[in-house]
Amino acid sequence: MATALIIGAGGVGRVVAHKCVMNNHIFDRIILASRSIWRCEEIKSELPEGALEITTVDADNTEEVIALINKYNPNILINVALPYQDLSIMDACIATKTPYLDTANYEHPDEAKFEYKLQWERDGAFKEAGIMGLLGSGFDPGATNMFCAYAQKHYFDEIHTIDILDCNAGDHGYPFATNFNPEINLREVSAKGRYWENGEWIETAPMEIMQVWDYPEVGPKDSYLLYHEEMESLVKHIKGLKRIRFFMTFGQSYLTHMKCLENVGMLGIEPVEHQGQKIVPIEFLKTLLPDPASLGPRTKGKTNIGIVAEGLKDGKKRKIYIYQVKDHEECYAEVKSQGVSYTTGVPAVIGAKLMVQGIWNGKGVFNMEQLNPDPFMEEMNTQGLPWKIIEMEC
Repeated sequence: MATALIIGAGGVGRVVAHKCVMNNHIFDRIILASRSIWRCEEIKSELPEGALEITTVDADNTEEVIALINKYNPNILINVALPYQDLSIMDACIATKTPYLDTANYEHPDEAKFEYKLQWERDGAFKEAGIMGLLGSGFDPGATNMFCAYAQKHYFDEIHTIDILDCNAGDHGYPFATNFNPEINLREVSAKGRYWENGEWIETAPMEIMQVWDYPEVGPKDSYLLYHEEMESLVKHIKGLKRIRFFMTFGQSYLTHMKCLENVGMLGIEPVEHQGQKIVPIEFLKTLLPDPASLGPRTKGKTNIGIVAEGLKDGKKRKIYIYQVKDHEECYAEVKSQGVSYTTGVPAVIGAKLMVQGIWNGKGVFNMEQLNPDPFMEEMNTQGLPWKIIEMEC
């Protein structure tokens, strides 16, 4: 039995709290901490009496996180706070020798860029502390890394190309809203694209490359090339890889709204002067948009996220498609949250479960594909994320 400390009470935090309670045979004590206690109180009210303890923390403050850890002495810390806070929370885990897990890599609040560099640099400190740090145990990154590792282990001798395909075909009824933190989402989508081919990164203009992909149980959707963090680690760990790309679906209404906001400067991350005060445009925009955590009861439709891998097995060409489909309304019925939060939160709980059980273990900082994919893939089937594999023509 283990104590889990969850930091972050947004949409993903809600899912993690619910699913940890559903796995109370593993997590017998669950603490949810956030700067916003009202969010914790709301989530606590959705769960059985006594199932969840709540408290406050400023996750930007390493000393506060250290004090929180020392108060509860958790077996694992599940970080589903903002990506800006990864380093402060990791440093608190190092100081207290507490195993760590997150779902998204570090982003600097003043720079629209995300990379693993500063988290990987803490590998030595995690080793010295004798603990494991697991990076990116969400869906993408997370389950998509596991799909790649599973394909490498069971289906290929060499994987030459990977396309990661992320489709959210949900409809929340708003003219414009984001399915996770608006600031993070809009920075990610409006940034330049990048993909890796023949040993180098190739940069593209935002939304420059588009393909139509026919997603099972969803249908054909316009899918745009973006840069996404899991590619940075997968190029290091997938044998024989020659190219990897990431595609995400967007409707024309979303793209039109985003372009208009960008054109008038509302996606800016530098402070501007407004009536004698400094404001950051994208932070102000965040206050105007619907809270992603509120989208659950409104959202209908499905998500489909997976990978297409092509390579060689026993000297012959092979191509497979591994994917997972989730219905937004089913997610809300189970955990009071929409599918994007669900598909991120459930893999976080699976990763935490495997860590506290000792099925995944080690000292240092790890990306998902460095670990045995089999137990994770098995857990996906039992924890609400059943997946499928299709053999495709090369």
